[in-house]
Amino acid sequence: MKASIQLLKIETSRLIIRIPTRLDAGAMAAFARENLEHFAPWDPVRDEAYSTPEYWQKHLDEHIDDVMTTTSLQFMLVPKSGPDGPFAGHCTVSGITRGPFQAAYVGYGLDRHAVGKGLMEEALRAIISFCFNELNLHRLMANYMPANVRSAKLLRKLGFVPEGFARDYLYLAGAWQDHILTSRTNEDWVGP
Repeated sequence: MKASIQLLKIETSRLIIRIPTRLDAGAMAAFARENLEHFAPWDPVRDEAYSTPEYWQKHLDEHIDDVMTTTSLQFMLVPKSGPDGPFAGHCTVSGITRGPFQAAYVGYGLDRHAVGKGLMEEALRAIISFCFNELNLHRLMANYMPANVRSAKLLRKLGFVPEGFARDYLYLAGAWQDHILTSRTNEDWVGP
């Protein structure tokens, strides 16, 4: 699995979901630049380097180790209607932990032009299926700021259950932000 995970490609009716390579650095930089304001309320404050191909080449080179050890997986969401054009969003499965926990965190972002079309729901359904069926994870966690109503609705629709409230959870948009903690468990998990 480890050798093939770098080449991982998940297809849905409208998307190709794949691991980006250093060849995608330009597209990642353009996505970051185009959506900087769109993501500003939910992201850390970014410096100018974040929107450059050089930043993304370095990031993607470093990400290969995480991919090969299956500790973190970053996915690009590429519309089938324009596979050579801009991509629609990203999803990260991070903090993948084995042993008695068998869990990971899910984070995501959608291009400002792709919002409201159901693409993130489609992508996350496929990624959740991959995490539960291929990685055999037992638990996925996704947390959101209370003001992020879209994420709250999406996670509820995907079967994530609120588990608590974390005060000052993450430093985003220049301040400590509260979060709603949610998770979904794999009812078909197969033990060791």
